[in-house]
Amino acid sequence: MKIDGNCHCGFIQYKAEVNPEEVYICHCTDCQSISGSPFRWAVSVPAENFKLISGNPKTYEKISANGRASHQLFCPECASPIYSTAVGTEPKSYNLRLGTSNQRSDLPPKLEVWCRSAQEWVASKGTNEKLNKQ
Repeated sequence: MKIDGNCHCGFIQYKAEVNPEEVYICHCTDCQSISGSPFRWAVSVPAENFKLISGNPKTYEKISANGRASHQLFCPECASPIYSTAVGTEPKSYNLRLGTSNQRSDLPPKLEVWCRSAQEWVASKGTNEKLNKQ
């Protein structure tokens, strides 16, 4: 599925081709803290399927509890999170933050991860499982 999007202020713009079956939400405490919300909504995109159209995101290097580094990229003007990527891994892929996508209503999550860290008031909780369709 072809999508496009931008940060809140429009400085960063992108295009991507994503697999809507791979959309996920992550409940880990790092995602909660970095996003300022109870979970992170994203999809992994191979580098060849992602293109920045305008702007140059700022990078924050996050070190996880296991010592692995990842880059968290965001708009330097409005601080909208755009994507993250592992440091030094090939082939390169990006975890695109779907709140910036113009097609966000067409990208419901299919998978939840780190569910044991989910906030108690979040409706769907499980352990790394597919979401139940209603």
